[in-house]
Amino acid sequence: KARNVCLEIRGRGRIPDILAAGLSPNDATDKSGTSDPYCIIKVDNEVVARTATIWKNLNPFWGEEYTLHLPMGFHNLSFYVLDEDTIGHDDVIGKITLSKETISSNPKGIDRWINLSCVDPNEDVQGEISLEIQIVEEEDHKRALCCHVIEARDLAPRDISGTSDPFARILWNGQALETAIIKKTRFPHWDEMLEFVLEEGVAGETPLVIEVWDWDMVGKNDFLGRVEFSLDALQKAPPKGWYRLLPFPSAEEDAGGKLGALRLRIRLSEDRILPSRYYQPLVDLLVESVLCPEDDVTPITLLEDVCSMESRQDVATKLVKIFLGQGLVVPFLGCVNLCEISRTTDPNTLFRSNSLASKSMEQFMKVVGMPYLHEVLKSVINRIFEEKKYVELDPCKIEPSRTRRISFKGSLSEAQIRESSLEVLKGYLKDIIHGIVNSTQKCPTAMRVAFKQLHKQVADRFPEAENQEAKYIAISGFIFLRFFAPAILTPKLFNLRDQHADTQTSRTLLLLAKAVQSIGNLGLQIGHGKEQWMEPLHPFILASIERVKEFLDRLIDVDSENGEGKISREKQPWTLFHPSATIKEGYLHKRRAEGLPLVSRFTFKKRYFWLSKESLSYSKSPEWQVRTSIPVQRICAVERVDENAFQQPHVMQITTRDAGGQVLTTYIQCKNVNELNQWLSAIRKVTVSNDCMLPFCHPGTFRGNRWTCCLQTDRAAHGCSRTHSAVTLGDWNDPLDPDTEAQMVYKHLLLGRDKLRSVEDDLLLSIKGISIVKHLFVLTCTITIVWRLGC
Repeated sequence: KARNVCLEIRGRGRIPDILAAGLSPNDATDKSGTSDPYCIIKVDNEVVARTATIWKNLNPFWGEEYTLHLPMGFHNLSFYVLDEDTIGHDDVIGKITLSKETISSNPKGIDRWINLSCVDPNEDVQGEISLEIQIVEEEDHKRALCCHVIEARDLAPRDISGTSDPFARILWNGQALETAIIKKTRFPHWDEMLEFVLEEGVAGETPLVIEVWDWDMVGKNDFLGRVEFSLDALQKAPPKGWYRLLPFPSAEEDAGGKLGALRLRIRLSEDRILPSRYYQPLVDLLVESVLCPEDDVTPITLLEDVCSMESRQDVATKLVKIFLGQGLVVPFLGCVNLCEISRTTDPNTLFRSNSLASKSMEQFMKVVGMPYLHEVLKSVINRIFEEKKYVELDPCKIEPSRTRRISFKGSLSEAQIRESSLEVLKGYLKDIIHGIVNSTQKCPTAMRVAFKQLHKQVADRFPEAENQEAKYIAISGFIFLRFFAPAILTPKLFNLRDQHADTQTSRTLLLLAKAVQSIGNLGLQIGHGKEQWMEPLHPFILASIERVKEFLDRLIDVDSENGEGKISREKQPWTLFHPSATIKEGYLHKRRAEGLPLVSRFTFKKRYFWLSKESLSYSKSPEWQVRTSIPVQRICAVERVDENAFQQPHVMQITTRDAGGQVLTTYIQCKNVNELNQWLSAIRKVTVSNDCMLPFCHPGTFRGNRWTCCLQTDRAAHGCSRTHSAVTLGDWNDPLDPDTEAQMVYKHLLLGRDKLRSVEDDLLLSIKGISIVKHLFVLTCTITIVWRLGC
């Protein structure tokens, strides 16, 4: 059965976040008595994210959110807090490790302060060891315990070079045997047989312990992990296979708050995904409610009734993706919007609540329109971050001392600050509005058709002369208030920037977002709020309204009608994005594995990369006309590379197979670990349907006639490390997965079974409405039975 794991790491506040506070001054190594903390997140010792560094602060606020898609077999989630140092290695302040079992035991998630613990190298172990253990009867009626130590993989790097010098030690009944030491590798291959004589009378509870150590010429050897078997277990089922290395059996204790604490909010969503045929009746029922909406009670309206307010966004996202896959996303949006419009009496309150309709439109724009948003806003957002201009209109918040850099004559007066801020804001707003109103042809067709449908529905519901603005506000409320304005306010959450803005830039973005919201409201609320200090921007806002209405008229001027002038309910091949649309782009450094014997930083050449669903292409610069392309369908692995392979950090490898079957590898270096993870995730998503994906790869490079990772001398040797194609970061370009999306819908129906029963008991329902409720209830029970049988 297919499985799915989604791990969401968030915090509280207006921006979902990870919070930390109370870092101990005793662990602040800076002369100022503070720290420069940042947080690293690991899943089974693989770094998946790094927060920004908060300089000179013992109570950092990071403002980060991550959604991780993981395989079912992950074991631990760890958070390391470090103090960044300009010179030398960064200092580790403390860590938190949560096992999968701990997270799973909290169905509603973890949301609390957790004390940091000391980092013990004996507990930071990773990797697996391959063993075969047997009890053999010898000719003289003696028994021998035979331990075949074959190999290990993905061991922790304990040496400065990024490798280890591992050997295995077997302990049993006070005796110890050791394998040979394999130098400079995390993937040792021993293939040694070690034997103990089993004497009569030895207690059955005497354990057999296999430890792996890193040999050091000077000082103590470093512990790499251990496995343990009881003699009774050996006799019942002799071990054979790969076994995860574990730390010494000592419970991890926190430092009682002496090292500080992290505020974490973590939720694990773990599902067993059934074959498609079990979800098809549910999908068919949802589709039928869109194609033939003959009753007020439909499966979709019932779903809105039974799901909680907190889960409505997740439900909306899954429904949007289900109907995108069915080619019916516009009719689906038409149904939920019409339901919302029909029950609204005051057009001023239309789509103002977090209903299923408003959430569905919002998620639809994010899923379909993210490349469009990036094309419109990215350049001006980047300029705002780079210029870092001091901007303030509120007299209560103006700080004249912060403007000295603007004038060599000293601080500016409040009036001068307001005047200069107004000009800066108007300049940014001019570029933003110009980019939006001239973006008609860049807007995805599916969005334009959905807006056209919405325009007509609102016009039909509120035909009165005094409500003529309602059809414009309905559209602008979505595209301005729920799309462009939030992206301006928090660019990182829309992947417009890698990090959140600093305090000064955040204030500029907030003022711009407020202005864009006022423009999206077509100026109807100007002068009615508490923020009268925004009045200097009112003339610009009012002057932009006609341009916005003209833009909205052009936006809905799209061919989507049948002969009767209605939006077609036939299936349309709407997709997340056009196959040639750019999903991710930017400068990276690349190196081909073939034909370059010299290994140094100079073998990596700076190139500009573009990723689409069709290809990964690159050239010398964005303007360069000649591009080299790697077809996505030929990619068979996308993995990290050990740092010691090139003595360079943040390197990944892209393995491809050409038409002749030859395997080629391209090495690419990113500027930091977050960029590395983002590129790994994006490429893995577009290759999710590739049949040629490899289960194993070499995390090193072939140099000096051997692999740097496992030291094998055959270049065509089988990969020594597992690939991680299932590990991705959740964001707008997640591929469609109909079974997973249907499973989410089923889960919310299951949680709302009691509400379904109460609806069925309502005598006001029509016969067809009762039939739909019963049908949904039967489908939910059927999937539950199959799911439990599968368990």
